[in-house]
Amino acid sequence: MVGTATVVHTERLSPHMVRLVLGGPELSGFAAGEFTDHYVKLLFPADGVTYAEPWDMERIRATFPREQWPRQRAYTVRNWDPVHRELTIDFVVHGDTGLAGPWALRAQPGERVHFLGPGGGYAPDPVADWHLLVGDESALPAIAAAMERMPAGAVVRAFVEVEGKADELKVTTPDGVQPVWLHRAGRPVGEALLEAVTSLEFPLGSVHAFVHGEAGFVKTLRRHLRLERGVPRERLSISGYWRLGHTDEAWRETKRAWNAQVEAEQEG
Repeated sequence: MVGTATVVHTERLSPHMVRLVLGGPELSGFAAGEFTDHYVKLLFPADGVTYAEPWDMERIRATFPREQWPRQRAYTVRNWDPVHRELTIDFVVHGDTGLAGPWALRAQPGERVHFLGPGGGYAPDPVADWHLLVGDESALPAIAAAMERMPAGAVVRAFVEVEGKADELKVTTPDGVQPVWLHRAGRPVGEALLEAVTSLEFPLGSVHAFVHGEAGFVKTLRRHLRLERGVPRERLSISGYWRLGHTDEAWRETKRAWNAQVEAEQEG
């Protein structure tokens, strides 16, 4: 079912992050909170195409050719306020590059938004001995939400790679634990994260790990955690949010097969 909302507020958090708060009476049926990686799939109409209201994806797919279907972009629910019915989403932006980022930069209060969801599957396990959180800026909203949900006394090792100091945000656990910020400063995406995790002295006990971001470094860290560190598969939430050199549509089309191949290679 396609949901709708209205832009209530926009805020520039950093040079590469924009926050949108969505609201409206249509969100009365929205529900999120079980997971810290809840996400929605924002829907953007194909150029020059108008769909009948209310949007119905089955009807759209039956009526329009595939190239005229709405384009989808998945974004983490940074926060959901059920009392005020406000949905907060943070967008990584790189100027005019991409689809959702430039839209978020230009969005104005009153603008309507269509979306699918929410989905999700991860939240910090309160009985884990410690937690490992790893990601680039695309995973920062989910990592921030997870850190805020950590139980009292949780042992947390969090690493976030951003371009530079200006991209750091205020993120902390209830106990005041902050992430280690790694500045890319022009280096390849994920290189600093690989160095940090592979050299990390793991605390004792069972870990619950969340590793998300660019697919290349995610694949390497998955192998490291599974084969070299012996982390059980069920203690890992790990996936590529995006892939360097691929459009979002191209990555979605190949992601399932790519993940299956990676798992076969690393589990076999």
